[in-house]
Amino acid sequence: MNRIAQVHDFSGKGMGLAAPQIDLDHAIAVVRSALRDSADESIVLINPRITFVSSETDEKHEGCLSFFDVRGLVPRPLQITVESQTLSGETRVECYEHGLARLIAHEIDHLDGLLYNSRMRPGVAPIPVAEYRGTGRAWAY
Repeated sequence: MNRIAQVHDFSGKGMGLAAPQIDLDHAIAVVRSALRDSADESIVLINPRITFVSSETDEKHEGCLSFFDVRGLVPRPLQITVESQTLSGETRVECYEHGLARLIAHEIDHLDGLLYNSRMRPGVAPIPVAEYRGTGRAWAY
């Protein structure tokens, strides 16, 4: 956690970071988002495992610190349940919905070696950030 805090303070770009993105061989992801009631509180996922995925999905543009100059239209479930461990080693089960479910799923994908472009529909290409900004389409639920 100290290494992640040193590398990325979430004050500018990015709402999440997975340990493999900074060359740490651990199954840890951190999400810090204004989509949460307390944007100052980070969601720390240690050894996370998605145990439930809703059949209801939506498709929104996502960005990534791994290649932040483009945005991709990615289908994701509107609700997921995640089992993970706390820093003290206890098992925790949490349900996430809408944008937070999207962010959590995105970071867990990193732990599985996936980038969002692998989730995009065939034939759909990422678009430049400048083009995305022109869409005026923020995530809305």
